[in-house]
Parts: sequence; structure tokens; C-alpha cells
Amino acid sequence: MNNLIETNKESEQTLKIVPLGGLEQIGMNITAFVYGDSIVVVDCGLAFPEDDMFGIDLVIPDTTFLEENLDKVKAFVITHGHEDHIGALPYVLKKINVPVYGTRLTMGIIENKLREHNLLNTTERHVVSFGDVITLGQFQVEFIKTNHSIVDAAALAITSPAGTIVHTGDFKVDYTPVYGDAIDLQRFAELGNDGVLALMCDSTNSNRPGHTPSEKAVGRNIDQIFRDHSDTRIIIATFASNVDRVQQIIDSAYKYGRKVVVEGRSMVNIIETATKLDVLKIPENTLIDTDQLKNYPGEKTVIITTGSQGESMAALSRMADGLHRKVTIGPNDTVIFSSSPIPGNEKAVTAVINKLLLKGADVISQDVHASGHPCQEDVKLIYHLVQPRYCIPVHGEYRHLKAQAKLLRGLGYDKQDIFILHSGDVLEFGKDGAVVREKVQVGNILVDGIGVGDVGNVVLRDRQHLAEDGIVIVAFALESGSCQLLSGPEITSRGFVYIKEADDMMTGAAAVAEESIYHCLETGVTDWNRFKSAVKDSLSDFFWKKTQRRPVILPMILEV
Repeated sequence: MNNLIETNKESEQTLKIVPLGGLEQIGMNITAFVYGDSIVVVDCGLAFPEDDMFGIDLVIPDTTFLEENLDKVKAFVITHGHEDHIGALPYVLKKINVPVYGTRLTMGIIENKLREHNLLNTTERHVVSFGDVITLGQFQVEFIKTNHSIVDAAALAITSPAGTIVHTGDFKVDYTPVYGDAIDLQRFAELGNDGVLALMCDSTNSNRPGHTPSEKAVGRNIDQIFRDHSDTRIIIATFASNVDRVQQIIDSAYKYGRKVVVEGRSMVNIIETATKLDVLKIPENTLIDTDQLKNYPGEKTVIITTGSQGESMAALSRMADGLHRKVTIGPNDTVIFSSSPIPGNEKAVTAVINKLLLKGADVISQDVHASGHPCQEDVKLIYHLVQPRYCIPVHGEYRHLKAQAKLLRGLGYDKQDIFILHSGDVLEFGKDGAVVREKVQVGNILVDGIGVGDVGNVVLRDRQHLAEDGIVIVAFALESGSCQLLSGPEITSRGFVYIKEADDMMTGAAAVAEESIYHCLETGVTDWNRFKSAVKDSLSDFFWKKTQRRPVILPMILEV
């Protein structure tokens, strides 16, 4: 049962952690914290579709558990402004309209999304500062300064009568950040001294030894590239949300007398928001419109663009394909991939690089990116400071969670105190310790255009079937009443065979369909659905024998 609070009266006053997404995958992060009559939700992210999700734009979490306990939900508390932590908010808020809390840039990005969905005036929003403590029902939530690949990232100390849970969010330990202060390690240590029930720690780089490099180290490498490529135009692809990276690129461009063009809608939106909030500082007369590129020699310009993950519709991919209306790639271009491919995107990124190289561009993808997540020594540091009773690796694929669990065993934690949860698990902290007692409904809600949740597994299977084997349409006309065959059957196909080279097979298919129709007429069949089923079955067998394929067969009956 999803309604935990109603069905578990004996455990009403225990603390429960209910991850609704984000475990065993990169993306769709959302976790509910439950105590008594209060639920606080941390993050509300989306995931991007897998290769077999044909036509799907986005994947958002199933929030049935929250909807069934709507009167208990106090707020969404957001750690930072990445899509995998905020992207589902506009869809979920339409069903669960509760206040949203976040830091300055995080809220600025959220507001852009709410504006696009016409939710800005109906959503209660609160901008918080680091060190603020907000009371939400039975919970108190404190925002703690961390570093990440986006400005204003926060960890959370979530305190209930049962104890304090520290949620790191996505973080890195950066002693020399580009903007703002370093991670507040002192506050983590203070919480550890006070006693922490459990630590939910970022696992993404838990299989990587050492420390995560500082963002400023990347800035030095970028500056060196500018110095070494003074005679070429520079095009840099990076994540739109990596404001610190964009700041360093702009600083180097200004230093070497280059004008900067920003390409890609998401990049433009983030830069506008960050500039308004004074998080990003752009020297006067540095930015120019894409139309103005022709007014400057290539070696005096820099293009900051989206597309570092090989996304087919992103600006860099269109440049590589020769489809960009205003930017043409040539031998006088140096293209920098200032990011690492997200698992699953390697082939797409390689394809774009090959296309750029074929056009004569010089491509650089080494030593121009620093992760926003903690490596093993950073994870150890946080655990030593926080000293939690229980350990809960989060944010990552299963292999990342297991890698952190192995690391924790090396720190001396017992196996029974380390919980590798699955989405939907209910981890309950009671008198007898922590235990996973039950599961709630979780899953993927698919977003296709303006449709949310109207594409399910059956539709996806049909799309996959169409992609693999194509479709055959059989059209014929029957006389109303008598059901006599008046014309047809005529057969057309798409994605199955090239008809001009398969005349004999299509003629044979038409004969098979006609025989099936006449057999129905001779046996007195008048139900059109039975006509369609008979035609589909006979053609399916025919095509399988001829091609070892089973296309989607769509009979179309015209009533005359």
C-alpha cells in the first residue's frame, strides 16, 4: 500500500526515507522524508529517454505515493538547479501544488521553467540562503554550502524528532571555487559532533580514486588553449548549467581580446538568469549576437554552445551536420568538448567529433573538464566529518552505489549499517534500528510532446515494433450490409521492404489477403473485426515465411 501514514498506525512516529527515483540510474532524483503527519520532498528531477523509448522527450517519476498523501506533503526542497533534480517540477506541481524552497540561482532556473508552463503565479516559492533553517511540519531543514558544477548547490540537514539526516546533494570538495565560498566543511563537522542518524552521500565518482580537481584547474587549461590557438576561432561546448565554466571561458576570451557568442536556447536562458543574479559577470561589450560573427575575424571570436553530449538537435550537432544557419565549421576552427560524456552518450559524442574532424576542425576533449562529484577521498572526508550511524549511498547507477558501500566497509562501517536502496523502498528508523519494511509504487511517466503519461509500455512496444519491422497497410472496400468485396485489397508498406523491388511478394500478399477475405465471406462472417483479424493472421504468416520478419499489419476497411 502506498498510503503509509494511514495503514501503519503503529509506526506513525517513526522516520521513513522513501526514494521515489534516482537510484540505480543517473537522473530523476526525488526522495520523500516522512515523519508523522509531515512529508518533505527533496528534489524533483527528470531523466532523459533511453534509446528504445522512441519519440519520448522526457521521463519523470511516478508520484502516486505523494498524491495519495497530499495533505501531508509540506514542500519541495531543492538542492541545486540541474535537470535531474528540478526538471520534473513543472509536471509534478500541477498535481502536488506545495511550496518550493531553493537557493538564488536554483530558484531563478526553476522560475524560468514555471514561466514556460504558466505556473509562476500559482506556485509558492521561497529563496533561502546558506545557513537558513526552515520549519516544515515535523521537520527542520538546514541549507549547507557545497560546491558542484553549478553555482548555489546545497547539502541539507533534515532534522526530525527521530534524528538528523544529512543529504549531500550532488557535491564536490573544491577549496578554490570560481564563484562564492568553498564547501562548508566546518558545518558538516559540527553536525557530526551533534550526532547524525544517517548520511545520504553522492556516489557518482565512488569508483574513482583520489580527489576531484578544482574547477579553477580547468580554467587554467582553457586559458592555455586560448594562448596556443590564437590564430583560430574557438568553439567550446559545455553544459549550459556550468556557470563557473562559462565564467572562465568568458574571462579568457576577454583577456585575449575575443568577442563571445552564446548558442543554444538553454545556454542563453541560464546565462541571462545568472547574469541578472550577479552570479556571472560579463565584461561590457564582450557578448555579441550570432549575426555579428561576420563582422569579426574568426580568431577574434569564441562561440560557447550546447551539444557537449552529442544531442542531435543541439547547436554543436547542427554545426557538425552543416545544418546551422549561421555557423559553418571549417579548418580554421578549434572545437573544445569541455565535459565528459554521460554514460550512454559516448557513441553520440564520438559521432559528432568525427563529423567535426571531417570538416577540418581541430577537436580537443582532454583536460578541459572537472567533475562536479566527489571521488573516493572526498567521500571519505565527508564520512569522517559527519560520522553517521547509518550510511545510504545515493545518486548513481547500482555500480556506483556498490562502490561507495565497498569504500565504507574500508572505513569500518558494518555491512548491516549500509543501505543500498532501490527506488520505492521504505527505509524506516525505529526502536530496533533501521530496516526496509515495504515498498511503494514507483516508475517512469513518459512525456511525449504535450502528453504526460499517455504513452505506456504497450505504445512503446508498438513503436519499437514499427522501428524494427515496419508497417504494412491493407486497404479494401466492402459493401455496407452485404459485406461484398468491392475493391482491393491494396497493399502499401513503410519501413518493411522497398515495394519496387518486391513486386512479386506484394502481389502474393494481396492474393493471400483476398483469399482470407473471401473465406470470411463464404463462412458468413459479418463482424469487421473478424475480417481484420483474419487478414492480419494470414499476412503475418505469409511475411514471416518470406522474410523472417513480422511487420505491423494494419487492415483498413472502407464501407461503401
